[in-house]
Amino acid sequence: MTKRSDTRHRGGAPAILRWIPALGSLRGYRAADARADLLAGLTVAAIAVPQAMAYAMVAGIPAQYGLYTAIVMTAIGALFDSSRQLINGPTNAISIAVLSVVAMIDAPDARLAAIISLTLMIGLIQLGITLLRLGDLTRFVSHSVIVGFTLGAGSLLVIDQMKNLFGMKAMGDAHDHLLLRFWLSMTEGGGPHLATTAIGVATIALVLALRWLKRRLAIPMLPDLLITICVISALVAWLELGNMGVRVVGAIPAALPRPTLPNVDLGFFREHASGAFAIALLGLLEAIAMAKAIAAKTGQRLDLNQQCLSESVANLGGSFFQCMPGSGSLTRSAINQQAGAVSQWSGVISAAGVAAIMLVFAPYAQYLPRAALAGILLVVSYGMVDWKALAYHWRATQFDAAIVATTALCAVAISVEFCVIVGVFMSFVLTVPRAGRMLLSEFVISPQGRLHERLREDEPCPRLLIFGLEGEFFFGAASALEQHFDVIEGRVTPETEVLVLRLKRVRNPDAVALAELERFLENMHERGVQVLLCGVSRSFKGILERTGAMARLRDQVFLEQAVRETSTAKAVQHAYTLLKGRCDHCPWKSPGSSPGAERVA
Repeated sequence: MTKRSDTRHRGGAPAILRWIPALGSLRGYRAADARADLLAGLTVAAIAVPQAMAYAMVAGIPAQYGLYTAIVMTAIGALFDSSRQLINGPTNAISIAVLSVVAMIDAPDARLAAIISLTLMIGLIQLGITLLRLGDLTRFVSHSVIVGFTLGAGSLLVIDQMKNLFGMKAMGDAHDHLLLRFWLSMTEGGGPHLATTAIGVATIALVLALRWLKRRLAIPMLPDLLITICVISALVAWLELGNMGVRVVGAIPAALPRPTLPNVDLGFFREHASGAFAIALLGLLEAIAMAKAIAAKTGQRLDLNQQCLSESVANLGGSFFQCMPGSGSLTRSAINQQAGAVSQWSGVISAAGVAAIMLVFAPYAQYLPRAALAGILLVVSYGMVDWKALAYHWRATQFDAAIVATTALCAVAISVEFCVIVGVFMSFVLTVPRAGRMLLSEFVISPQGRLHERLREDEPCPRLLIFGLEGEFFFGAASALEQHFDVIEGRVTPETEVLVLRLKRVRNPDAVALAELERFLENMHERGVQVLLCGVSRSFKGILERTGAMARLRDQVFLEQAVRETSTAKAVQHAYTLLKGRCDHCPWKSPGSSPGAERVA
């Protein structure tokens, strides 16, 4: 697909076109675009059907609810998506997270009601994030969280599906941890069922063979999963393996989802608020990460807050049509983009395609063995882990490796939704100290009259000290700022008369950092040292005026200049005026000489 840059200006567009980007994409929409979207949408639908059924099984609900999600959420999400190629709907990662939240609910009807309520909660949380315009904060969450999550979630998916692959009885109580239930199923579940195991292994082999053939024959849009499902289901029906103990999905109603009010239980909301928040955040991270990856290839400019809106509206709308929680799909979005989709309407077409397939082929789902879906999920679980990204993040820095390892281990050892919260928390905990890193540099004036950073062999003037600060001047840097001011105070001797403090590269000052600065200035005043502040921005000056510091500093502040004569040069010139004399360290030996602006910069 060729790159299409989004050069259209949205500022003057009608409000409905801004809130529903799919309508805006119809401007200049051509017949060729419609053909491309139709082909891409139908290709995605062929992949979405078996995936949606499998993901519903992961969450522990009947397969048709995964199909409902692939219809309703995909259509709603496409209309509101900022990304033209992102496909919303049920996803592997979200399904595993949902399973983790509702694992202790045994009764099928109660679990289904809980999952639909969870969909509503997630939509409301995401809507709150959208209204507060917090979508941009997702850029402060390390991508290592997603890498670690997919590794942990993929491992959990394999563990959860082994009993279905081998046809073993699920053992353990719903309140038991997944690892304990896996151990009990493997040791007390009755041993592998030969026919079921053969079906599961044959499914994996057929998927891998079709993917090899797809690469060999260069047919990227070959629906390998759908073909596998059809072949295996036909084999089960022909050999009547259902009578031999091979468990099947069962009948799926050939009907579209109907509007139904979700159950609003405040007690349930309070009990599962943390899990819903984790899944809501995970869904946004997953969708935004995929949208950014596609945009990097297509050249489209994204509106991250609009993307958050589309996720929230898709989940909210889906909760009224018995949908499970969803997000932006990694696999289906990639297929959609590779198939040549040019607008959000490919997602709408995909939803319509799933609906059509469901109406026509739903009766044949009674022959679909659970082992086949388990085999597909095992293949998908391997593909959901970006092994190159995992190796890259693991080798890059200890910061990335720690987040990946901690997130993955928490997913397996504790729970999926908890691992997301831990990963996000670690991102912020490890990011704040980096953001609060404040650098201190000392400067000297060379014999040629040039200002440069002090080298080890440079001997500073005892009467005039010049230092520069660089970094975020906010509460997170307070500790580093205090240490730097202590270093400067340690360099001050009884001979020191003037100190030039360069603030040209400090950013975003706040009350805490300003209080540290004022404390330092007061200490210098008590020791008889005049402090000159240079490189001060006009916004910084405004803050100094509002806090009253400017009145005390008077003519000791030199604003950042946009002309040849810099504020540092002015400050140093003024310092030599205040010194009223020369010393052996001064580069200007003749009376009345002072550093020129063309030399000090």
